[in-house]
Amino acid sequence: MDERYIAAIDLGTSKIAVTIAQINNQDVQMLYYKETPSEGIRNSFVFNPAKVARPLKEAILEAEAELKIKVRQAVVNLPRYEVRQETACARLQRTDSESAITLEEINYLKSNAIESYPLNDPAKEVMYGVVAQSFSTDDYIHTLESDIEGMVSDSLDGNFKVFIGRKRHSDNVDRVMNLVEVAVAKKYFPPEVTAKAVLTAEEMENGVALIELGAGSTSVTVYHKSILRYYSSIPFGGRTITNDIKLECGISESLAENIKLAYGVCMPEKLQTLRDKIIQINDDESGSCKQLSVKYLSEIITSRLNEIISACLYMIQESRFADTLRNGVVITGGGAGIPNLSSLVKDMSGYNVRMGYPVHRFSYLGCSEINQKSAVASVGMVLSAKENNWINCLSEAPLKPEPLKKSVLETTEIENPAREEDIVESTISSEEPEKEYVSEETAVIEEKPVTEEKALDSEEIQEDKESREEEKDKKKEKIKTIPVKKENIFTRITWKIAKKVGGAVNDAINAGYDSMEDE
Repeated sequence: MDERYIAAIDLGTSKIAVTIAQINNQDVQMLYYKETPSEGIRNSFVFNPAKVARPLKEAILEAEAELKIKVRQAVVNLPRYEVRQETACARLQRTDSESAITLEEINYLKSNAIESYPLNDPAKEVMYGVVAQSFSTDDYIHTLESDIEGMVSDSLDGNFKVFIGRKRHSDNVDRVMNLVEVAVAKKYFPPEVTAKAVLTAEEMENGVALIELGAGSTSVTVYHKSILRYYSSIPFGGRTITNDIKLECGISESLAENIKLAYGVCMPEKLQTLRDKIIQINDDESGSCKQLSVKYLSEIITSRLNEIISACLYMIQESRFADTLRNGVVITGGGAGIPNLSSLVKDMSGYNVRMGYPVHRFSYLGCSEINQKSAVASVGMVLSAKENNWINCLSEAPLKPEPLKKSVLETTEIENPAREEDIVESTISSEEPEKEYVSEETAVIEEKPVTEEKALDSEEIQEDKESREEEKDKKKEKIKTIPVKKENIFTRITWKIAKKVGGAVNDAINAGYDSMEDE
């Protein structure tokens, strides 16, 4: 299809963003972007689907009314927190060792990474994504994916980073979308889509650390040689800073957020004219007033940012790529708008630092907010969905049902449902209405009664019956069964778990910040 529309929904801790883009071949034009305060989301994951659905439904209706369209499906982001990564290996034993390795074989090995990897608890865990790190043949090791195609070998080994999250968090996203009656076209793992929206090809090739400072969590994504090498996150972000201001000044959270946005700045030693400014906070209800100096406000913000950035630098060291980041650090996210933040990170790390805005790979019409750092996740989802030609938010798509317990109903999930004419055999549950299936031998065609205002004479009636008989014979010839082809399994995958990484990082960070969370 040449022209289509993509709807992207960013479920964040502090805001829900709805984006509508028009895709015309390879051109992307952003038509709509608007943020709405969110409810029921904590540390980037949905814990109360009903609360999330209410503002999301209103946001979708507002977008539909403005663009005069009907959103039937959308792409949505997965949570960024409580995601662990593991390293695993897979082997493919080739049947034709003299032929060149094909892209089909590489994709087969990658696709089985999700299907064959042994989860610790499949009832509570789900695979968020798998990223190939390198491939090895009989003669060469640590070969990049771009170089492995066309090589000759008896076997093919792949090294992967496997990202695993909580199944409940992923299912809650489906529940939210079902409540707003919009189908999920695809769920994206945030590190990959955010990098696509912010980083350049040169940065990902030379080595870069992407720090995304959100409202409820802060994540670190490391790229080297254009491959995602490491990911981890902590449950602290912009809302944590707002909570510090609220508790220190004894004011409401909304007022603390407004003060942070208007006067918030880090590194008080670099303040010049603002350091002597005094913010007067009037309480209309009690008639009292409070005074807050900008310098003291800056000290509160800087204290918390020091802890967050220290945790990010610790994660960069844990990635073992700290010495290969030739392009330094890129900071993005809705919480990255605090002045002097890039200077603070540079002083603490020694890396070159830049602020990450959406790259200019699209045009926009009447929604300039799409160029802000808070919109990088939405932009990344649109750019990623553009590569899938079948995604169109205006087309029909079935809603994904909520997961049922096995004790209630045993179901079989079909990844690619067969078409009606491809069905040969089917098992019908006693709870479902009985369906009729037509085989090659028998065919029942219902005749519709013919009503005519004028009666036909005997010859016309006879000719009419003969013509209907001929039509039925033609339909019988067309009805036939299609044999189900058995999958040609020409390879065997053997998994070997190498080590676990993400869990140790999160345990170390959480143990170090227990006292901070109590404060």
